[in-house]
Amino acid sequence: MPKARILIGDDEVILTNTLNKILTDLGYGVSVCNKGQDLFQYLGECKPDLVLLDIYLGEVNGIQLLNRMRNEGITMPVIMMTAHSDVALAVRAMKEGAADFVVKPFDLNHLGVLIEKNLDYASLQTKVKLLEEELQEERPRGGIIGKSPALRRVLDTAEKLAQGDNTTVLLEGESGTGKELIARFIHQKSARSETPFITINCGAIPKDLAESEFFGYEKGAFTGATERMKQGKFELAHGGTILLDEVRELSLDMQVKLLRVLEERRFYRLGGTKEISVDVRVIAASNRELTKEVEAGRFREDLFYRLNVASIRIPPLRNRKEDVSELSNAFLSEFCRRFTRPVPRLSPEALQFLEQLPWRGNVRELRNAMERVVLLNDVQVLTPEHFGFLRTGEGQPVLPGMHDGKPFVLEIPPKGITMSEVVRDLILKTLDIVGGNQVQAAKVLGLTRSKLRYRMEQLGIQPEQRTYRTNV
Repeated sequence: MPKARILIGDDEVILTNTLNKILTDLGYGVSVCNKGQDLFQYLGECKPDLVLLDIYLGEVNGIQLLNRMRNEGITMPVIMMTAHSDVALAVRAMKEGAADFVVKPFDLNHLGVLIEKNLDYASLQTKVKLLEEELQEERPRGGIIGKSPALRRVLDTAEKLAQGDNTTVLLEGESGTGKELIARFIHQKSARSETPFITINCGAIPKDLAESEFFGYEKGAFTGATERMKQGKFELAHGGTILLDEVRELSLDMQVKLLRVLEERRFYRLGGTKEISVDVRVIAASNRELTKEVEAGRFREDLFYRLNVASIRIPPLRNRKEDVSELSNAFLSEFCRRFTRPVPRLSPEALQFLEQLPWRGNVRELRNAMERVVLLNDVQVLTPEHFGFLRTGEGQPVLPGMHDGKPFVLEIPPKGITMSEVVRDLILKTLDIVGGNQVQAAKVLGLTRSKLRYRMEQLGIQPEQRTYRTNV
């Protein structure tokens, strides 16, 4: 595989033949265009990483070609080639967006240095842009957090699959389990790690825009496509990895088109006439079992088998409770840095409480819970009462020791405790969790409101009395 692709645009055949041989010997893939009117056809077909462009390409002005390239969003570096008498034009070309220029007859060693320098700079710009996008979208990049055997098995499998850098992988798991993180892990561990990682959320794309989002479009392909050509996500992912998130949401029509691309690695832009070849590694993700979607007739069987070359099922957080502690502390640290607050400690009771929750929203729900706790509390130690906003499916507050259908467990101090003290403490804690609402507290305790008030009067509990304060 060539270390980079270079397009030479010059009408001097002897020069282009010489450059072609020299650059090919240096390990580059080279294409040659001798006519200005053909340049954009070559740009579309060979997708160069760098262009060597003459100031005059036949009867066509090279600066005008450069200007058109930039207007159409074609951003690869362009080195202008010019004669001595046209140096002023070359300077003008730099202002129009050229990366550099060389004067004919040029030193081939100097040209080689310019090519290397500009390719390195373009690669650096691409990496910076991807990092900026990750920061903007708050994508985790610090690794996958967790120590449970279930998660370790997932990561071991993912690392093995990463070695086949063309192998299609299907990730299945509930929403919030971290399918995109696993997809990124596979990409980073593969030979494609230095190339783009592109995500398409198939469920967020309107049906009539899906094809243009996947494959791009040519100017005038549809109403609104009036300004310039747009590359699709598959084209942007060339050489890298593309994640088809929530792939089950694709319409049956788009599933047919996707199947063809997966089989042939070629497609047409919407409204285009030139076939485009791509080299991408495809990872698909779904929060539902695709076998059931196939049985229901909502997903094509042939596409399922094309995606399911290798598969990983990511377990929900409730099945890997060992990860709750590490995740909770990591999220607390993250949000405390963001909001400039000291990092609180989770009490053993709070951690036990969190580990026993069902976490139907998985890691995403846990992360949101930690953000809320950090925002609304300024304490050194977090107790179960700080998480009183976490509720069961019936809308009732979750109490420590009585959630997820598990029985309440009472710890008796060594010196013993009276029944009145137990009941008093239970009522006070319940009132704290429900914000003092006696009607809600009575429902949680399985009492009528009048019986609760009787117990409160009997135990000397005033309506406004709260021993466990919470800011949540």
